[in-house]
Amino acid sequence: MAEEKKEKAAKPLKLADPVAASMDVATQEMIVRSHDLGIETVFDRAQTMKPCNIGIQGTCCKNCSMGPCRLPLPKSGIEGEDTRKGLCGATANTIAARNFIRMIAGGAAAHSDHGRCVAEVFMSAARKETEAYKIKDTVKLLAIAPHLGVETTVEVDGETKDRDIDEIALEVAEKALNEWGKAEGELLYPKRAPEALYEKWKKNGVLPRNIDREIVEIMHRTHMGVDQDYRNLIKQGTRAAIADGWGGSMLATDLQDVLFGTPSPILSEANLGVMKEDHVNIIVHGHEPVLSEMIVAVSQKPEIIEYAKSKGAKGIQLGGICCTANEILQRHGIPTAATFLQQELAIITGACDAMVVDIQCIFQNLANVAKCFHTKLITTHPIAKMEQDNVIHIEFDEHHALEDAERIIRMAIDNFENRGTEVMIPKHKATQVAGFGVESIEYHLGGTFRGSYYTLNDNIINGRIRGIAGVVGCNNARTRHNEGHITVVKELIKNDVIVLTTGCNGIACAMEGLLTPESAAVHCGPGLAEVCETVGIPPVLHLGSCVDNSRILLAATEVVKAGGLGNDICDLPVAGSAPEWMSEKAISIGHYFVVSGVYTVFGVTLPTSGAPVFHNYISKDLEKIYGGMWDIEPDPIKHARLMIAHIDKKRKELGIDKARERVLMDMADRQALDA
Repeated sequence: MAEEKKEKAAKPLKLADPVAASMDVATQEMIVRSHDLGIETVFDRAQTMKPCNIGIQGTCCKNCSMGPCRLPLPKSGIEGEDTRKGLCGATANTIAARNFIRMIAGGAAAHSDHGRCVAEVFMSAARKETEAYKIKDTVKLLAIAPHLGVETTVEVDGETKDRDIDEIALEVAEKALNEWGKAEGELLYPKRAPEALYEKWKKNGVLPRNIDREIVEIMHRTHMGVDQDYRNLIKQGTRAAIADGWGGSMLATDLQDVLFGTPSPILSEANLGVMKEDHVNIIVHGHEPVLSEMIVAVSQKPEIIEYAKSKGAKGIQLGGICCTANEILQRHGIPTAATFLQQELAIITGACDAMVVDIQCIFQNLANVAKCFHTKLITTHPIAKMEQDNVIHIEFDEHHALEDAERIIRMAIDNFENRGTEVMIPKHKATQVAGFGVESIEYHLGGTFRGSYYTLNDNIINGRIRGIAGVVGCNNARTRHNEGHITVVKELIKNDVIVLTTGCNGIACAMEGLLTPESAAVHCGPGLAEVCETVGIPPVLHLGSCVDNSRILLAATEVVKAGGLGNDICDLPVAGSAPEWMSEKAISIGHYFVVSGVYTVFGVTLPTSGAPVFHNYISKDLEKIYGGMWDIEPDPIKHARLMIAHIDKKRKELGIDKARERVLMDMADRQALDA
């Protein structure tokens, strides 16, 4: 059988060294297996295909058919005036800025279209057009309503009464959907930012008008012969990035919480070892949770479990990849099977009966790998299909969501009997605690009755916690899988910096065992270890998926509100990081953190190095405007130390660079805090 599979798969010119490709043992084992079976994976393709040096620098323009115009840096560097030009005369700075904000547009479009889909399902639920979706978290609904200008009370005969919850839900749905294309005004959610930050955006003219307009305007400005000033170009990139982080992504997070439940800490597992040989294994992969929520619900029905047993399986094992994984992890404890780079390997186990994909970060090569096994590969989104004939398309419809989910699950169960004998599931998996958010962090720090971020601020001020880092983002096959993520995070927590994580960084940290309270005693400095032990939290808090980076923005805002650490996000001892980024979404995320006042370091590369003036503008001059700036450092230890140095700089500016003595407080002292 192995020989037949070797004939089916095109052998790459070069094979990846498993140990050099990944630090994860399960991944290494599956790379070896892929070589034994003659199946090509992303790790092999990364050896065969090398990146374009000029493309890496950001100075290749293909926005018209006179190009591509390629502007490499002179070998001797640039001395004096930079005379490089494209055919139309576009400078390297113009080309790099255009390319950079087109990446912001792509990332913002991906996140915001995700949010739009959720908003449309939310509208169906509010109108009671579907039985599958209902308002689960009315507390969160009432919390977000005022930010959308929706009243939660009404005056009746001079008396204030609560509005009907269905009326509130319907108006929230209408106001939310309006944010994508309203004709006048500005986005509503940016007013949730600290007042000083909002006023900064207003002063610089970067408040988004609506989500779609800012993305469309980037595409217009970067058309041949339109905007040719890198400063003006990045200004529009800033508008679109804010429309993502403080708009589409934040709306996606909030509406998902209202529909599916606001996450709270939950115990689960991570890595390919979560798959079970004697169970029907269904892997959900992508980013939108609207269908995967239904798959979770249907898979737990007694009649469905009995159907699986009738086919010889002991049950159904769900697992997730990428941010769909993070969505169902944080609400249901469904284990995360794999990061972005492991997606082909989940099929190569031979135990994946169905892989169900929606949007974003999905390899087209999954179809080729699935041909070598019995796996049913099922696409579910109208904008995300594959050309290969072995891919099944079952289009998701929120009005028939439960029926669609049941059809998919029964297909996977029926396929269990077709599984071959060559099953190899790595034994490696780790325990994780995920499901943190703005609300749960507040609860853990202050309890039910005194929930507050004051405790966090107090421990930053007294030096037990040095600062806060947001470490997020994808994997990148140009680096050793997970090594950047884990090295950066371990260096930070070793130096008493608490880490907030999302996306594939969160999955990588889970696989390494960093998402458990017990890991603090092993990996943290004494201050952070003490706080984690006292509160009972991990040193790395998993806040969810890519769109849930908005939780980090709101957590930072709560820190500002709690007092004692300045009046803007840029005043805080915080830093951001994407050690192994690869997607346009990461550029949009990075930029909305930068213009929210956060020093943000990217690993691997940054597509601006070929335009030194533009690079200098985003890595130095933006700090003078917004308080945050970009930086690039491929070495993960140096990367983390840049973040720590920035945190220390902010501590010094706040006058808290010297640790203060701990003061034991009696009840009267605590009551005085609220006076």
